[in-house]
Amino acid sequence: MHDLRAIRENPESFDRGLARRGLGPMSPTVLDLDSRRRAAQTQLQEMQARRNEAAKEIGLAKREGRDAQPLMDEMAQLKERLPQVEEEEKALGAELDSLLASIPNLPADDVPEGPDESANVEIRRWGEPKAIADAKQHFELGEALGLMDFEAASRMSGARFTVLKGELARLERALADFMLDIHTGEHGYTEIAPPLMVRDNALFGTGQLPKFEEDLFRTGDHYLIPTSEVPLTNLVNDQIVATEELPYRYTALTPCFRAEAGSAGRDTRGMIRQHQFWKVEMVSVTAPDQSEAEHLRMTECAETILQRLELPYRVVTLCTGDMGFSARKTFDIEVWLPGQNMYREISSCSNCGDFQARRMKARCRPKGEKQTQFVHTLNGSGVAVGRCLIAVLENYQQPDGSILVPEALRPYMRGLERITA
Repeated sequence: MHDLRAIRENPESFDRGLARRGLGPMSPTVLDLDSRRRAAQTQLQEMQARRNEAAKEIGLAKREGRDAQPLMDEMAQLKERLPQVEEEEKALGAELDSLLASIPNLPADDVPEGPDESANVEIRRWGEPKAIADAKQHFELGEALGLMDFEAASRMSGARFTVLKGELARLERALADFMLDIHTGEHGYTEIAPPLMVRDNALFGTGQLPKFEEDLFRTGDHYLIPTSEVPLTNLVNDQIVATEELPYRYTALTPCFRAEAGSAGRDTRGMIRQHQFWKVEMVSVTAPDQSEAEHLRMTECAETILQRLELPYRVVTLCTGDMGFSARKTFDIEVWLPGQNMYREISSCSNCGDFQARRMKARCRPKGEKQTQFVHTLNGSGVAVGRCLIAVLENYQQPDGSILVPEALRPYMRGLERITA
């Protein structure tokens, strides 16, 4: 959500930020609604004050034996008009809130400008992609091993689901435990076991609603979480926390549920784009002056996972046209997939500034002070477990179709060194 006062004070800056997102100016519409609502509020307050004043005058006129009918007629008109003005003020407020809720976060000044992923800027690489002759994709490897079953998943659930069996199921679990152990044991994150279903206010707070409802799965009054960013970030919704306690760092392993409404025809084979997948998420809640440093730190935490697994990757800064709705700045980590002969996203680390905090009413206050500030929130994959499984399969594939288990994972696999059919 945007700061309405900041838009009033500097509408040109607001529109410049939107222009970098490829959007037209919106400050005229916002300020027009704001002006009309404030005028309605003023009119309402004046009418309420006059109603109270007229009531006193009517009582005085009756006590003094004067004709109170003109005042009573005025009172009747006020009573008739007041609900109309109240409704008008509420309608204008709702329209303004709806408009502000639909506008994405403004990009940081150092975010590269561009219309889509073609304008993203690579900032570093780690590791050397392995030269693998006749490299196979993960689904070819998994099916040949007899441990990845898309047909069975389709019979019971339809497209974009997978059944993992035996050592691949164990490998997925090992990856998740490995990630959590590093983030909690080395990086200082507190592990959380959050709800997997949330109400609409939680999704509004993190920015999935109302804009991205078609990508969500709904069940009754609740939604299945598209990522644990939602419940982890909402741990501070409608709270005032002590600035001295920040940053808060949370991590969680959860399944994620996404309708993938806008991805028809993309990655239809394999596990790249699923309706249900596991992810280890990282969320930080910081004071405003901490978030930029925390963003760099969070990205390095995600990178550690891939380095320990010896998976080549690159880090890119997303351009203005490729960033998510709530993000102020985003670093994507893309892992090398030999079967596709390309880098694919495995983690996205975003600094949202105070954008989500305003929607959630999440604030901080230094000890001994009355003034509060909105906190800053950050989120990142630490990392997507399914995509990490894909990367391990493709980077550790052997000529005979077996898969070497990365050394870092062998303690989690009871010492198993190789997965075979």
